[in-house]
Amino acid sequence: MKKTMKIFDRVKHKDIPKNTWKWHIQDPASQLLTWNKPPKSVLVIKKIRDASLLKPFKELCVFLTEEKNMIVYVEKKVLEDPAIANDENFGPVKKRFCTFREDYDDISNQIDFIICLGGDGTLLYASSLFQDSVPPVMAFHLGSLGFLTPFNFDNFQTQVTQVIEGNAALVLRSRLKVKVAKEHRDKKTAVQNGVEENGLIVKSEKEPIKQTKYQVLNEVVVDRGPSSYLSNVDVFLDGHLITTVQGDGVIVSTPTGSTAYAAAAGASMIHPNVPAIMITPICPHSLSFRPIVVPAGVELKIMLSPDARNTAWVSFDGRKRQEVCHGDSISITTSCYPVPSICFRDPVNDWFDSLAECLHWNVRKKQNHFTEDEEEEEGDF
Repeated sequence: MKKTMKIFDRVKHKDIPKNTWKWHIQDPASQLLTWNKPPKSVLVIKKIRDASLLKPFKELCVFLTEEKNMIVYVEKKVLEDPAIANDENFGPVKKRFCTFREDYDDISNQIDFIICLGGDGTLLYASSLFQDSVPPVMAFHLGSLGFLTPFNFDNFQTQVTQVIEGNAALVLRSRLKVKVAKEHRDKKTAVQNGVEENGLIVKSEKEPIKQTKYQVLNEVVVDRGPSSYLSNVDVFLDGHLITTVQGDGVIVSTPTGSTAYAAAAGASMIHPNVPAIMITPICPHSLSFRPIVVPAGVELKIMLSPDARNTAWVSFDGRKRQEVCHGDSISITTSCYPVPSICFRDPVNDWFDSLAECLHWNVRKKQNHFTEDEEEEEGDF
């Protein structure tokens, strides 16, 4: 499968004057799933602690192992569910599974594609398991919202077969590459690893700055946490200070995330094929602070303002929440590893169907048309 998407080409054309450039934008419908060789392994992700998914999960696994003869990977904690562990009829299928543990086992080079059973959270979780290239993801709507899960499970056999045969369209959902640099340490740790001079802790040169990296599909949220004070953070774009956010916080989202928390905070909704990053304030203390869209590929950096009264907190797709202190920094840019999401029909129709069905976008009661008598009465005025 092709791992990258060409956003546009810059080409010369014989009918265009010399030194003139023509921009060619790729048709989203041309993104098709292609296999270099038939897929042999599949990762099945099931929403944990949801009894309603047990039957679909077992039916899918039986189909994949016995009818499609595929290697099925399942997270170890899924099989620890008593309803699965104690099911003797499911035992022969379960013995054929390959298991893994999050944050312990690397399966990035062993999976051909992913099937998610649940809501949008399962797709976000699948994204978090792969910090580099992500296999194509087929998501079934078995959760509460289903904006990112276009497939219905009723005829899963036919749909899964089409994907295995390469008969499907793709939408490449961009991710954010995030790096958190931690410089803050408490006094006890600082005394152990640094030098105290005139009551001030001087960081030891031998101790490196702690850096953590994340791949984010929806959004990075920086907020004030439990503090009663407004958050006060500086936002830099390619090294230049563009604004200071004073309010409840700020959301940095992908186009996929523009229909999530950012939409609730007043942002516009962006199709996932649009290469962009959205910056949305959360309850800003300024009436003129509107959400903005910046080009994909720029580097954003968020830090506490020097005069901030309190720390801030950051989370990544709603996970890994942690405190941000003075001196810490959060660097954000577009990742080169998108999530290839398999479409039910195509990227455009799937997206608008989700807007209508899940968010009820522009749903209203229609006006009745005029009768002939009413049209005549209108014409008299």
